[in-house]
Amino acid sequence: MSTNEKKEPEFATTAAVAGLAREVEGLRLTMEAVTPLPQQVEALHELVEPLPEQVTKLAKVVKGLVEQLNDEEPGKKTRPLSWLDLADGDDVDGADEAQTVLTELSLWLTRVYLRYHGAELPECWWWHPDVVEELVCLMRSWLAAYVDRDATVARAADWHDRYRPGVVKRIKAATANCSLENHQDGGSLFLPGPRVPSGTALAPIAGWWGTARTATAPEPDVAVVADARAAEAARRRAGGGRR
Repeated sequence: MSTNEKKEPEFATTAAVAGLAREVEGLRLTMEAVTPLPQQVEALHELVEPLPEQVTKLAKVVKGLVEQLNDEEPGKKTRPLSWLDLADGDDVDGADEAQTVLTELSLWLTRVYLRYHGAELPECWWWHPDVVEELVCLMRSWLAAYVDRDATVARAADWHDRYRPGVVKRIKAATANCSLENHQDGGSLFLPGPRVPSGTALAPIAGWWGTARTATAPEPDVAVVADARAAEAARRRAGGGRR
């Protein structure tokens, strides 16, 4: 055969065929592994989808714990806190804050306050905002006297000599002869929140004081007098003044 003639095509060898078969088998196995991926991705999506909300809740919990730990950090200066001025309303976590304050107060009452003779609390003390305010203030003054970085023996002695006895005396006066029944429907203290007497007089009094306070004050009109008499009648029907 001359060199110019074309060579005949070579037939595939057994080794080449076997190699091709292995490649085909490898591709088949790869396709089988890939086939369930859409289902796996969907299942993974279902697991991951709620994570942002869970992370947000967890972040709030962690933040609260950090703040709580910081508040209890030894040596930190205790800040004033008013029970009467806690946030309230639908747009704030007023209930959570109030529960935190009451929980801390209850623990402190058991640990410290109720250890003293004469410091008994009436059964209805929770229903007396002024009593809760007194106790919260007393608790925080105790922290300032015993826990704060600048706590001193003199401050602790002042707490024993003046603050604690004063609170005990005022609580007994505010809750004398009171009971849970007084706070039930029909009781003398089953009342709405307090209101400013003669509130309708605000505008005329402000106008007089802001523009002509050297002149005679405006006369209480019929509406102001009627409002005051209605409030007085409500107090009498309830059995007296409000504690």
